[in-house]
Amino acid sequence: MTERVEFKPTSIDDLSSQYDVIIIGAGSTGLTSALELTELGKKVVVLEKMEKPGGNSMRASSGMNAAETAIQRHEGIIDSYESFYEDTYKGGGKQNDVEMLKYFTSHADSAVEWLKEHDVVLDEITLTGGMSVKRAHRPSSAPAIGGYLIHQLLNKLAEEKVPVVCGATVREIDRGDNHQFKVDFADAQDSNHLLNSAAIILATGGFAASDALIKKYRPDLVHYKTTNHPGATGDGLQLAENLGAQLVDMDQIQVHPTVYQDGDHAFLIGEMVRGEGAILVNQSGHRFVNELDTRKVVTDAINAQTQPDAYLIFNAALTKRASAIGFYDHIGLVQHGDHIDELAKTLGLPVANLKETMQQWSDVVAKRKDEAFGRTMGLVDGFEEGPYMAIHIAPAIHYTMGGLKTSAKAEVLDKKIKPIKGLYAGGEVAGGLHGNNRIGGNSIAETVVFGLQAARQAFKNL
Repeated sequence: MTERVEFKPTSIDDLSSQYDVIIIGAGSTGLTSALELTELGKKVVVLEKMEKPGGNSMRASSGMNAAETAIQRHEGIIDSYESFYEDTYKGGGKQNDVEMLKYFTSHADSAVEWLKEHDVVLDEITLTGGMSVKRAHRPSSAPAIGGYLIHQLLNKLAEEKVPVVCGATVREIDRGDNHQFKVDFADAQDSNHLLNSAAIILATGGFAASDALIKKYRPDLVHYKTTNHPGATGDGLQLAENLGAQLVDMDQIQVHPTVYQDGDHAFLIGEMVRGEGAILVNQSGHRFVNELDTRKVVTDAINAQTQPDAYLIFNAALTKRASAIGFYDHIGLVQHGDHIDELAKTLGLPVANLKETMQQWSDVVAKRKDEAFGRTMGLVDGFEEGPYMAIHIAPAIHYTMGGLKTSAKAEVLDKKIKPIKGLYAGGEVAGGLHGNNRIGGNSIAETVVFGLQAARQAFKNL
């Protein structure tokens, strides 16, 4: 049996000066592209500006959406690419790039299979808001998909001896007369280095942690906290713009409805908590929305309350269906009560109102009908038995739907909608796929689907 190789960042001293493809960004998109290109026989390097790889992908918790998968069939879920397309198109306000969306919804299942072939096994399935059936694939072996995915991909790259350099900030991409790219980057000591390649894949993520870009494109959102890691500042947008790239949908910025932010840090509470049955109540102890509507609708409903926050309410049994709650509890985000009266007093909510709400919810689940808010999914538990739990949440900036104009082939397009030869992009740095609202579970799917597409198109055109 071959000994497992653990990932270690590559020293700059060990780099060559020439590569077939330089990949900028070591989140799920970049690592997927790197592994696929390596297996196709190409020489690649990954440059990551942060001290550790992973980016926002490390923070993903709900799952990876895909239709017509083996897991769905095993669970008796009949799904189709067309239904996946329609749910995402509707969820995006019908503003999605339809060619990107067609490719995305018809290739996510093969991306799940590709992951399985590389020891990333997504063998459970849950529901996210805006989806009509369970499509969010997740691992049973880990509490959240993000860390598990990144760890597995990094170790595969380590086995293949693919260089992944951390602390490498790309300052400029230049196009030489011989159509070779020259990539100028600075190391952690601010010393400059130069690499050459025939193709570039931008996998730098979005800009939800950039105060300057949020202020430029959505000044109405500057008061929100962000769920993003500090490196999500839109670097790839400027790098590509300097090469003539076009930007699209830059004002389409998603605010996630369920984010714990009582302390110094904002922690996104994954959509699977609601998908597995949790409800939302306001400061009066009442439900006020279909908890599994789109993120935009749920966010707007929270903001419309007298106090723009809410509590996710559930019982201990739900933790068996949503293992990430164990992590949330471990870091102190969860409040407890052996019975509803105790939980209400702990939260400062009217006891009678919360008890009434919980009884109404029990009736909804029993009747399979939510007359007040029209919720039809996630009716899995009436929460008749305690102990009970709650997480205080409020909306926060989460995702930037806008970015580089790209084709369904992951080609970066210029202002005349023509491909910039040799330049590809995937993941959050690319705009257009999600329209005006991203559905939960589509982000990780996007990183793998278009990470693979960028790699394959780069290989094809080298």
